[in-house]
Amino acid sequence: MIATLLAAQGGQPIPTTPLELITASDTVTQVVLGFLALLSAISWTIIFAKWFEFRRVRGAGTKFMEDFERARTLEDAARLAAKGKPNPFTRLFMRANGFLTDTTPALIATTERGARLSAAQVEALRQVLDSQTDAERDALGKYLTALATIGSVSPLIGLLGTVLGVISAFLGITQSGSGNIGAVAPGVAQALTATAFALAVAIPAVFGYNIFANRLNGIDGELEGFGSELIALLVREGRI
Repeated sequence: MIATLLAAQGGQPIPTTPLELITASDTVTQVVLGFLALLSAISWTIIFAKWFEFRRVRGAGTKFMEDFERARTLEDAARLAAKGKPNPFTRLFMRANGFLTDTTPALIATTERGARLSAAQVEALRQVLDSQTDAERDALGKYLTALATIGSVSPLIGLLGTVLGVISAFLGITQSGSGNIGAVAPGVAQALTATAFALAVAIPAVFGYNIFANRLNGIDGELEGFGSELIALLVREGRI
């Protein structure tokens, strides 16, 4: 109906499908749309990859934590970590266990082990735990900044494409000498596809970033809590 009215006014019919809008756009708009399509592909690749990664980490970590709570000694926990699937929690434990294996207790005590860690050694252990926690957080958070960048930059790129498309449309109108709505509407509609497509790229990226950032903060807190539980286990064994 709209296309018929525009044709009656002497203008070109407005494309009726997204594909027609893209194919009828000028070269600048198509270049912008192509770049946005690339950003969209990168964004969705990261989203799916991170979704599977966080799901795997959550499952393996939960199982190890449940088993760790039943461990009575550090040796029991070490066996659980060795046979379980590698995850941030097992790697944190193995890093701490390696530190304890390589460290000679400095204080003589009347315990089953005959010695325990000094305050300085305990503080060094805490620093090892913090360092490994930060490393695991950085590994899990890899590429999340790319999602944030895509979410914030895509609308600006789309706006640039729209502005350039509108400029091109008005220049075309000036050259043709026709100023009715049939001459203006198609070019403006084609230019606006860049903004619409940019929003379609940015919205999933922003949602994905916020969801994964929240999950990352949760895992980071769980790793810190696990470090405290590990130190508590050492206290029960008389190592501290």
